[in-house]
Amino acid sequence: MMKNIDWGKLPFGYMPTNYNVRCYYRNGKWGEVEICSDEYIKMHMAAACLHYGQEGFEGLKAYRCPDGKVRLFRPDANAERLQSTSRGICMPEVPTDLFIQMCEQVVRLNQEFIPTYESGATLYLRPLLIGTGAQVGVAPTDEYLFLIFVTPVGPYFKGGFQTNPYVIIREFDRAAPLGTGCYKVGGNYAASLRAHEIAHAKGYAAEFYVDAKEKKYMDECGAANFFGIKDNTYITPASTSILPSITNRSLMQIAEDLGLKVERRPVPEEELATFEEAGACGTAAVISPISYIDDLESGRRYNFGPEPGPISRRLYETLRGIQYGTIEDKHGWTRVIIG
Repeated sequence: MMKNIDWGKLPFGYMPTNYNVRCYYRNGKWGEVEICSDEYIKMHMAAACLHYGQEGFEGLKAYRCPDGKVRLFRPDANAERLQSTSRGICMPEVPTDLFIQMCEQVVRLNQEFIPTYESGATLYLRPLLIGTGAQVGVAPTDEYLFLIFVTPVGPYFKGGFQTNPYVIIREFDRAAPLGTGCYKVGGNYAASLRAHEIAHAKGYAAEFYVDAKEKKYMDECGAANFFGIKDNTYITPASTSILPSITNRSLMQIAEDLGLKVERRPVPEEELATFEEAGACGTAAVISPISYIDDLESGRRYNFGPEPGPISRRLYETLRGIQYGTIEDKHGWTRVIIG
């Protein structure tokens, strides 16, 4: 049941809501969508997701807007990315129509948990696809569960849109160049936990990885893509081990709309010294402007300033405006589901 919530003080974390929605894949086809109030999953101890990592997930948000409507942002893009993940680790693809139907349904079922516009908080959706069939021996299983739960969340970083320090940690690789880095699977995040713990202990917001092969190009941090700004150009790394961020993809389009050049290419670490602004971007953080990046191995510090840069701020405000329906959605990214 709903309880009194101070929307303005929400952390980025899990809070129980009323319902989740589920759909099972059995005998080669998807079944009917089920509405469930149970937060737990009854699962075989030999389920493939537990032993062989057959699981993928997504993250997107529902926004309560000043015009009274509730909007989803680019759920079709999340569906496409989950389909790519499914192909990458041999799971059945969730059809786009089913994915969007379940997103809309779970938001409507839990609409009392959608934070107010004024709070700056949002309703976070977590679609999850897991292999539930019993499997001993490395192979895809034949039964899967696709579910979506929601939880109201505040800013990913405390303080919202303000600069944070990051650190390059070379002792760990998040993903191999031809591995699963481009898929949104739990194993990539498990691989980042130790480095993330070290970065936090040293006072940084998060860690940055360089490419695993040559150790000289910027990849991404554990939970977000990287971008830099210089000479009126939005630059973001190209790599087979980087998760294709929907937020980054949107920011690249917005940058073009605002008259910036856009480059997606390898970014050598030493180029950081030439950037006027830098940021991390993703669904959870939207944009986290970077104050500086330290390379502990070389002792170098790349400074971008204590305040968010003007282009980062404009990109952030434009994207948020589109998500909240206060700026024209010329690309058809938002989907009104309530109101």
